[in-house]
Amino acid sequence: MTTKRIALLHLNSIAGELEHNRRLIELGVTTALEQKADWIITPETAVSGLQFSHLIGTDWIEPQPDVWACELGRRAGAEGAHLFLGLAEKGEDGLFYNVVVVLGVGGGTIGSQRKMLVHSDGWSTPGGDLSVVEINGIKAGIMICADAYTNRVANSHLTQGAQVLVAPSAWGPGLYGPEGEWEQRSRETGLPVFVCNRTGEDRTVKFWEAESLVIHQGERLLARKTRNSEVLIFEWDFAQQRLASEAFEIYILR
Repeated sequence: MTTKRIALLHLNSIAGELEHNRRLIELGVTTALEQKADWIITPETAVSGLQFSHLIGTDWIEPQPDVWACELGRRAGAEGAHLFLGLAEKGEDGLFYNVVVVLGVGGGTIGSQRKMLVHSDGWSTPGGDLSVVEINGIKAGIMICADAYTNRVANSHLTQGAQVLVAPSAWGPGLYGPEGEWEQRSRETGLPVFVCNRTGEDRTVKFWEAESLVIHQGERLLARKTRNSEVLIFEWDFAQQRLASEAFEIYILR
């Protein structure tokens, strides 16, 4: 079946509040699975919040997926779903990375992507290799937040046969906010872009007006900003590369 139900977890992750954020992600995943989502996407750094290092440092960061992430992936996989999870990772080289891991059947890592443009993070190292993740025959390229700022990541994924760009983000309007980068990457590649953004605020950035988006051929097809933590679900036909929903299905997390 080429039509997939995609769930964007538009969350208010609180910087440094790891257990709170894990419970919120768990609730979002449970809600998405109840609604028969095939792909579940979190924002960038959903587990830690974006600007966490001044609050809790980096000593807690572990290799990924850790036990908690594996269990969450196992739950998703048991329902035939796949989870794109944004979190901080300690690499095999001892350095820290802003990463999205893809989890599913068996609870292990199906694929992952480390963020490349990390100047604003303050704690992470730029990633190295770029590679698409194949899920049941569909190739997804992961483009984390500011990695959409230039065409390098998107074009690399395109040359590897990506059919969609998945963009877990924590990118709100304002100084250095998005100015059409996602739309431009979609226009250049011809690929749909699924942007999972967030709400809330951190020390120097506010996300209350940040939008989660579905974009194709450079055009916004669906958009949502909210002060609530919500699960946003839509359907995408990968065979026809078209939106198969008229609007987001919206589920508020309480």
